[in-house]
Amino acid sequence: MKFFRIVIFWIENARYNALPQSLFPGIIACCLACNSDGFSLGYGIAAIFGVLFAHLSMNLLDDYFDYRNKGDEIRNNLAAAGFRARIAKCAYLTSGQATEKQLLTVSAIFASLALVVGVFIFLKQGIGILIFVLLAALLGVFYSGNPIRLAYRGLGELVVAIIFGPLLMGGVYYAACGHLQPTVWFVSLPVGLLVANVLYTHSIMDALPDEQVGKMTFARLLKTPRRKLIGSFGFIFLPYLILLLGVLLQLVSMSFLLVFLTLPLAMSLFYLLVRFVKEPQRTFVPRWWMQPMEKWEEIKTAGIDWFMIRWFLARNLMMYFCILLLLAIFLQK
Repeated sequence: MKFFRIVIFWIENARYNALPQSLFPGIIACCLACNSDGFSLGYGIAAIFGVLFAHLSMNLLDDYFDYRNKGDEIRNNLAAAGFRARIAKCAYLTSGQATEKQLLTVSAIFASLALVVGVFIFLKQGIGILIFVLLAALLGVFYSGNPIRLAYRGLGELVVAIIFGPLLMGGVYYAACGHLQPTVWFVSLPVGLLVANVLYTHSIMDALPDEQVGKMTFARLLKTPRRKLIGSFGFIFLPYLILLLGVLLQLVSMSFLLVFLTLPLAMSLFYLLVRFVKEPQRTFVPRWWMQPMEKWEEIKTAGIDWFMIRWFLARNLMMYFCILLLLAIFLQK
């Protein structure tokens, strides 16, 4: 029982609730590959598990570098002083529940599991899969790791879009059938942008603590409220334009236009971000069609509903967009 409690402890601290950001792109890529020559469902599923292990590892590694950079301490000080900063994500370290060495050990375990999957696929599909693994690993480590620290130079959102879009989906597709088709790149761009939008939405609201820890997010790089909102408009609505263009060019099926059913979520998110820039103190009540928003009453009590309603909308937009992509793939068969 103690072992299972430890496993649950680390999976929770590795932010398992963020796994849909890698799970959905992986499933979409596997489904896209299912009509290709040489398709193997087993290798596709194995690749998805490898991606999930890598995601958990990178989340912990990001915590480690943020903690070493004193980001957590400054965020807590800001919150105590009354600033509207989000709750720190490294509480298990600051509370003494775990040590930095333990964190690195568990991160290495998750990374090793991902590597085992990668080697398994390599033995079947060849060296091509290693290119995806290596590029994703390098970008993941240097996302917040020294000396490059891409997330501290305004490139974090771009890195996330590349990892969770073309690299993740291209890698899973290749693992499943041993080759690539142009369609996977075309579909992966909208998915990558919407995953990155979850982070970008976060960084717009977290600009003050990010500034205090010297973290130059893309939102801070854009500086002015107007530019930040233009950036948000691009992350939110460009995926629809890309798929519409694909339909017009007959690169993807008409069924992919189903994603336009998520436009109400997209428009609501953009509206709430506009309101945040203009009226940061104003709160909003989520509508039924914006769900799910877990533990909403607890969130309201904690006073972070202003943050979480926008974060939930960004996450739900990404998830529903991906679900409709899966339906579109099914309908085109």
